Parts: sequence; structure tokens; C-alpha cells
Amino acid sequence: MKIVVTGATGGVGSWLVDHFAAAGHDVLGLDLDRPPRERENATFLAADLTDQGQAWDAILSFDPDAVVHFAAIPRVGIEPDAETFLTNVTSTYHVLEAAGQAGADVVWASSESIYGAVFAAEPWLPEYFPVDEDHPRRPEDPYATSKLVGEDIAAMTARKHDVSVTSIRPSWVTFPGEQQTAAARDQFDPETAEPNGNFWTYVDVRDVVSIVDAALENASDGHETYLAVAAENFLDRPTAETIETVFGDLPEECALEGDESAFSSAKARAELEWEPTHSWRDAEGEPASGPSFVDR
Repeated sequence: MKIVVTGATGGVGSWLVDHFAAAGHDVLGLDLDRPPRERENATFLAADLTDQGQAWDAILSFDPDAVVHFAAIPRVGIEPDAETFLTNVTSTYHVLEAAGQAGADVVWASSESIYGAVFAAEPWLPEYFPVDEDHPRRPEDPYATSKLVGEDIAAMTARKHDVSVTSIRPSWVTFPGEQQTAAARDQFDPETAEPNGNFWTYVDVRDVVSIVDAALENASDGHETYLAVAAENFLDRPTAETIETVFGDLPEECALEGDESAFSSAKARAELEWEPTHSWRDAEGEPASGPSFVDR
């Protein structure tokens, strides 16, 4: 296949480029800057995807079979709020519209923050646990709202161009050899912890790569959304008990058992035959690794 990957030098995007190139696909990586080194089976272009001409020229000239869109300002607090919203929405429109014109299937990165609790001024409890794809989306920050608009763009693209578009909603993405989950766990005290609208969920970058692969292999008609989360929280504590202690309450409908993730990946299991296979228990002790064509 010919595959475009946007955000090609980023944390997740670089792993996607590496994966598809290693599998023998012809990959075009797009990002604001080219990486410092080359990668066999991959070509890199520096492109500003908020510029329609650059985005459409790069993608349509390549004539891809699939477009994997992971370029974005990844959270609030990096750029001014308006810049975060406009960059993410504009780039998503340009990339998905070009993909549709090329007749390419699309997988792109939405976010579990789309429900609204993650970056809320005061984190709140959802209507039920575990949260699934049908839970109401009520964002109140520019990043999550850009993902809400992005999912509408995704649905429009699927209708307009009759291509498959899959919106993946990853949790906090972690990487092998990192110690961020370990540090957060070591510092965590449920009696004094601040409410966390992410509910201590995560997903290993290798599982993000595998769900993107599964979405391309099982491309459905129209637009579909899937949560991508690890099976358990990273605290090594019972999830419902921890949430109740920190928030002082639980929704009436709560079916969480043990350290089960507060977000459900049951839909991806059923429809994509995808399972998260990497846990913090193993990943924290692994050597730090990543694609060799980028600096880490």
C-alpha cells in the first residue's frame, strides 16, 4: 500500500511510519520538519498542513491508498487556545478532504478527552463507567473541542467521498522505557490527589500502532469511532474505589472490576479484533526505544 502518515516525526507518528515502512509499504511522512535521518521505504516532506495548498499538493501528488492523520497540537497549554483549536481543525479538514479526493481510507487520532472531563476546569464524573463510544461528548477546552469538530469532519468525509474513515480515541500514550507512569504512581495518594478526568488510564504506543493497523485491515463503510486504552489503570489500584475516594462519588451505573480501565475498548475488540497487549508492568522495565530516524 501507499500510506501517508502525518505527524511523522512525532511520538506516535514516528512509530507508525516505522511500522508501515518495516512491513514493506510505501510511506510518505509529513510534518513541519523533516527528520534528521532517512528510513527505508519512507519519504519525508516538510509541510504545514494548515495550508491547504501544501496539504493537498503533498497528499494528492502521492496518490495514497490510505492516510493516517496524527499531526496535531496534542493538548492544551502548549499554544494559545485559539491556535490549538484552529491548527487542529484546519489541518484535519485539509488532510481528510485531500484523502477523500484521492479515494483513500483514513484513520486519524481523535482523543478520549472528547468526552470533556480530561481538561475540564473542574474534572467531573461521566454518566457511567466504563465509558464507551456512545457516552455524550461535552468538551469545554479547545483541544477536545477540536477533536469533536474533527470527528464531524471525519463523518462528512466518509459521506462525501464514500471512503472509510476511522476515528481512534487514544488515552494518554506511553512509551517503552519511560518512567512517567511509575513517577505518577509513586507520588499518588488517593486521600490528597486532585481529581483526574482521565481516571488514570493510558495506552502503550505499540497498541496505538496495532489499532491503526486493525482499522485499516477492517475498514468499514462510513465513519466509525473506537476507544484505544490499556486494559488496566497505571496505579495498580482498584479503579472504582480510587475514583470514589478522589472524587467523593461514583455514578450510579458503575461496572468496573479491579484495576479495569475506566474507558472501554470492547467495541474495538468486537469489530476490529483488537486487544491491547502491552502493560505498564512490562513497559516500564523495557529499554527505551523508538524509531531510529528521529531523535529522542
